[in-house]
Amino acid sequence: MTNVLEYLEKTAKLVPSGKVQDENTEVTYPQLLLMSQRVGTALAGLDIAGEPVAVLLEKSVDALSAFFGVLFAGGFYTLFNPELPQERLSQMQSVLQAPYVITDQAHKTLALEIFSQEKVLLINELQTVAPDKMRLQEIRNLHTDNLPLYINFTSGSTGTPKGVVISHRSVLDFMDVFTAEFSITEEDVIANQAPFDFDVSVKDIYAAIKTGADLVLVPKHLFSSPAKLLDFICEHKVTTMIWAVSALCLISTFHGLDYRTPQTVNKVLFSGEVMPMKHLKSWMSHLPQAEFVNLYGPTEITCNCTFHRVTREREYADGLPIGKAFQNENVFLLDEADGLICEKDKTGEICVGGTAVGLGYYNAWQQSCEKFTQNPLHKKYYDRIYRTGDLGKYDAQGNLYFAGRKDFQIKYKGHRIELEEIEKAMTEADGVERACCVFDEEKGNLYGFYIGTAQRKDLHRELSARLPVFMVPGKLVQKEMFPLNKNGKIDRKALKAELGGKSK
Repeated sequence: MTNVLEYLEKTAKLVPSGKVQDENTEVTYPQLLLMSQRVGTALAGLDIAGEPVAVLLEKSVDALSAFFGVLFAGGFYTLFNPELPQERLSQMQSVLQAPYVITDQAHKTLALEIFSQEKVLLINELQTVAPDKMRLQEIRNLHTDNLPLYINFTSGSTGTPKGVVISHRSVLDFMDVFTAEFSITEEDVIANQAPFDFDVSVKDIYAAIKTGADLVLVPKHLFSSPAKLLDFICEHKVTTMIWAVSALCLISTFHGLDYRTPQTVNKVLFSGEVMPMKHLKSWMSHLPQAEFVNLYGPTEITCNCTFHRVTREREYADGLPIGKAFQNENVFLLDEADGLICEKDKTGEICVGGTAVGLGYYNAWQQSCEKFTQNPLHKKYYDRIYRTGDLGKYDAQGNLYFAGRKDFQIKYKGHRIELEEIEKAMTEADGVERACCVFDEEKGNLYGFYIGTAQRKDLHRELSARLPVFMVPGKLVQKEMFPLNKNGKIDRKALKAELGGKSK
């Protein structure tokens, strides 16, 4: 295969009863294919081959038809999440310079604030165009697998968002391995939790259209009500949850699994943050037959590069490993002098090579060259790798452990400290469900936020017994919930803003 559309075309023939559904719409794969071909034919008349197209839609069947329609027309797509501030969307367009945006009537006004009138296309109108399969085939004949498939934007250190470009080949190679490794088939029902501008959703979308599994788009509003969320999962007989850690913890923090257990779930694959062991054990105790997998990988390397299957009998006193590399991905550690690290317990930067590595940052050559670099271990041929900025170390069995960020260290009271170490100690304390530390560089203060029933003085006493004095947060702040960013991770900047400063 050279184009992800081949997944959809093949599945529409082999699994015609497979379906995709959102809160308002349910379509079979043949119907989704036809919708996408209609959109693609309309876009083909606008000559978008090789160009990015913005999709300003809620997570929906319509959004999927827009994605695939853009691909049919030879372009590549970027989801503009309507929940983002207009200024952020405008920054994204300043990088992307997309010739068109696909939206609906509900978001047309917002689209017009960012794009000119002639660039705004309505999805319901595109879906009425008669498909021209001959024209679409002509476009397909010019396709190569190294062309862009999508762009996902991440935060940029300069204040301008970075657009990560991922190719068809990267997704094809990864999904072939991913679906085989975790036995995802047409018998599965995948519950999509992540927004479509977060790469966790890529695994949901393409695992489904490759295998013919049913894809259920979970409405966002359900994540404010764990009971209703669990009702939804149970009623749809979900088998597969490829979710962010924070979304799983939302349910376990409020003991939702005691209310109702989704007995049909047999695979729980999580990523995005370090999974607190208390929450993992809760999920595992309620789903004794399910497989649990810790996934790791930044957006720049097509979803994930390592995985670890959780062993129920193991205590994980040192925390969960991020495991070993997926097939056809080269994951290794480099020291500060770019030397290869092989020995256990020595920390180095996690680097990744192979076809999973993205094409770079869109319209940002300097930033691309800084992070997507020549492999320093190879001097005689070109071997592009991605330097993650994450730190890792090996155990005696060669399993990789996440050890914080290169830029996530702080210097506090004369000591170099990894905030993750403090957070781990806090989550292990009695009466603490979740924890997050932030550092105010201007004031030199270290804060520990937590969810749970623990009293601050008791938690301080327990941390003092576990950690050196210079690692105990100067102030502990009890919270009912943590603010989350658009990707479902704890929003550290929002926590710090509550205290009126800048955070690490």
